[in-house]
Amino acid sequence: MKKSLMSAAIAATALLAPQAGHAEETGHKNTVRTLLEAVNAYDVNAARAVLRPEYRQHNPYIPDGAEGLLSLFPALEEAGVTVETVLTLKDGENAVAFNRWNNAEMFGQGCNKMVAFDFYDFHEDGRMAAHWDAMMCDTPPNASGHMLTDNISPITDLELTEENKAKLAAAFDVFINGTPEEAFATLQTTFHADYIQHNPDGSDGIEGFLAAQMSSDVTPRWQFTKLHKLIGEGNYVLAISEGKHVGVHSVFYDLVRFRDGKIAEHWDVIQAVPTEGLANDNTMFNFN
Repeated sequence: MKKSLMSAAIAATALLAPQAGHAEETGHKNTVRTLLEAVNAYDVNAARAVLRPEYRQHNPYIPDGAEGLLSLFPALEEAGVTVETVLTLKDGENAVAFNRWNNAEMFGQGCNKMVAFDFYDFHEDGRMAAHWDAMMCDTPPNASGHMLTDNISPITDLELTEENKAKLAAAFDVFINGTPEEAFATLQTTFHADYIQHNPDGSDGIEGFLAAQMSSDVTPRWQFTKLHKLIGEGNYVLAISEGKHVGVHSVFYDLVRFRDGKIAEHWDVIQAVPTEGLANDNTMFNFN
């Protein structure tokens, strides 16, 4: 059923409400909010104002350029698609929004609710220059009772941003290039023993991670081959990497929260990299 203007206004107002990860949303963060508010209001002109005309699109199913994205707005309105943001991060000329998408059947994965990371690169004029993302269907609580997007706490420890990014980069280097023994040692030294796990196949703690990693018919369940991008703000760091998920070529968006110098919590979105029905050839990678 077509969403009413009143419902769209309510959804946009909800997006404006203060949320745990929305500290001091100015500059690029504010631009991200402006775009997502425009999505909720199906306001093509408001969205066009924050996009470069040559906006480079890395979602494989959306045509390149600003007009490629804007051409979808009538279908979004017809389907009643809305978006809620649970966390935004800014790092230099990049920003990322951790989002829940509702009435999302039109995205082609057969589910009403989806979870996504939407990653943006900005031009020096302040407008959005490029977009990458990964999406997956929302899932029931995992074995430890955690959902894909719950328990987001405020951004803190801004002075530790680069230190936390370096720690996660070092961990990925071992996960990609190290031996299984080195990877296990890195888990012991980098993760809190009781860290909180939001992945639907995992559970809390290092043992929960290892059990899920080895329980798949394709072992290991998660195999990383290249770290493409890190974005961090204080105690939160997002890693975007490439590899295989249960044997399928995939993109991984892994968000972690640091506490006392170690990883205390983890959220992720994993999407298979498509090879057919592509609307652009920019790939889901090829970051600046």
